Amino acid sequence: MKILTWNCNGALRRKFEHLLDYDADIIVVQECENPAATTHKAYTEWADNYLWIGDNKNKGIGVFAKNHIKLELLNWSNYFQDHQVKHFLPCSINGEFELLAVWNHSNKSPTFGYIGQLWKYLQINKLHLNKCLIIGDFNSNKIWDKWDRWWNHSNVVEELKEIGIESLYHKSFKEEQGHETQPTFYLQRNLQKSYHIDYIFGSQEFVKNIKTIEIGPVSYWLKISDHLPIICEF
Repeated sequence: MKILTWNCNGALRRKFEHLLDYDADIIVVQECENPAATTHKAYTEWADNYLWIGDNKNKGIGVFAKNHIKLELLNWSNYFQDHQVKHFLPCSINGEFELLAVWNHSNKSPTFGYIGQLWKYLQINKLHLNKCLIIGDFNSNKIWDKWDRWWNHSNVVEELKEIGIESLYHKSFKEEQGHETQPTFYLQRNLQKSYHIDYIFGSQEFVKNIKTIEIGPVSYWLKISDHLPIICEF
């Protein structure tokens, strides 16, 4: 099985063909439009088997799969205490494992933006995370940890590790969080402003069965988006 995640920086209808050569079984895309709300025929034909959520029809998160794969939306809560966190799309893959698609959002929170949203989501749904993949744009890296917060990037990584879930990039390349040699994001598409903020985390079944993991070449993808895709094969 091959799985890909990519923040397309909008307008996936004009960009999805760039993904075809990877022939991925499952593609997780952030900042994509709702296939059900577009008249772009080629895009809707490509997005024949998918799940999607978003605040508006033009920008959300989608899980797209080949037709032989059964996607089932899971009824996990996205409410922490009295408010909604976003964006998280949990689904079952063929009834065999869970996939949590992530696009961490600022959510207008002065303190719990981005990685704080994922921390809150984990507090609600950690018990659901058994045989699973957590995939997407975390908008986060250890380099931005704040010492006086108990829910920073390092804390989330540690909480996941406690239940056997680890970053497949860091496991494969034997790199430490915050010391990544391969960026996934270029702010304003500037080569001097590069960061590693997209991730594929997996439970031990996936950690043990990684065949390959790669990040798309910047020379190609930076013309299309400010993010590079991550592709993992099991």
